[in-house]
Amino acid sequence: MKKIIVSVMAVALAAFTFVSCNGKKEQAASENADSSQAAAASKTEEAVPMKVAMVTDSGDITDQSFNQTTYAASKEFCESASIQFNYYKPAGDSTADRVASINAAIQDEYNVLVLPGYLFAEAIVQTAELNEDVTFIGLDVSEFDIMSAASAAGKNGWVLPKNVFCAVYKEEIPGFMAGYAAVKEGFTHLGFLGGMAVPAVVRYGFGFVQGVNKAAEEMGIADKVTVEYVYGGQFYGDQQIKAFMDGWYKNRGVEVVFACGGGIWNSAADAAKDNGGKVIGVDTDQTAQINDYGEGMCVTSAMKGLGATVKSVLSAIKDGNWSAYSGKVESLGLVSATDIDANYVQLPVETWTMKNFSVDDYKKLVADIFNKTIEISDEIAEAPMHSITLNQYPNIK
Repeated sequence: MKKIIVSVMAVALAAFTFVSCNGKKEQAASENADSSQAAAASKTEEAVPMKVAMVTDSGDITDQSFNQTTYAASKEFCESASIQFNYYKPAGDSTADRVASINAAIQDEYNVLVLPGYLFAEAIVQTAELNEDVTFIGLDVSEFDIMSAASAAGKNGWVLPKNVFCAVYKEEIPGFMAGYAAVKEGFTHLGFLGGMAVPAVVRYGFGFVQGVNKAAEEMGIADKVTVEYVYGGQFYGDQQIKAFMDGWYKNRGVEVVFACGGGIWNSAADAAKDNGGKVIGVDTDQTAQINDYGEGMCVTSAMKGLGATVKSVLSAIKDGNWSAYSGKVESLGLVSATDIDANYVQLPVETWTMKNFSVDDYKKLVADIFNKTIEISDEIAEAPMHSITLNQYPNIK
């Protein structure tokens, strides 16, 4: 009997040992399989190359504005990093055309899309959620633009997807810089012509007034400096707005106009050409465009640093740091007191023509603003405090 019991126990122990060993082997095999699958998935993700496409809004890459600046910055970055790059031009000026170009880029396996201008808000709302593996970069696309587009599409309470980043800019800073520089250069009778009184345009205008006022006070000539201030009521120029600008230059003695708001600057440039006036550009370096109307007509331009934005965001994606931008709308301004090219708002130095206000003066101004030695308000509810003469007019249209 004892022998039988011992034998049974021996068989049971052997069976247990066999099952236990086999269980461990199966577990190990399963773990190895899971690890292999995870590694394979990781390799697959890593194997997907970063391919960048830019889609133009209503213009093309030779518009000397948003499209050209964005195209040049995207192309330069991709060439330096050996990343495939292409651009797409929509067939027409509509959201449907922009969506079609976005879809074409995605079908061609471009997985990073750079979209310059607020006109892309509706297109982003329509396409971003459907393409979670594609990264969307909207330049000068505000939260208001995005949420308005979502609401119009019946998506109330819509949240910006994690594969989207939108950049807007602190327009009051380059507006201030332009006004400050113009007075330091020697202009004492200035004008601001805005398109429509939307927040971005108002920030440009009120920043301009603050800059003019600051420079005039520093020079002790606030009682001798005047700013004429008006909104056209539209984002394009026409004969009525041109006639209004003629009156400023010819009858009121305005020397330079900061024209801010889409194509409305054309009316200011037309009037300046006919009356020997000057113009300050906006958003990008408009020196070439304005000087086409008359040699030396452009004083400077209050710029948004589209190139700096493109390079910063593409670098983050390339280096695996997209989380710093994912699902955000950020207002960009100064990031350096000394590296003026790194800043997201600027005056152009490559086309600098001012004589009394130098590039070194500009660099000091940047440092003072960055270090908050000079404070600039972003309030738009009412005109900023001032000691200069500020004449505000009803909208032209």
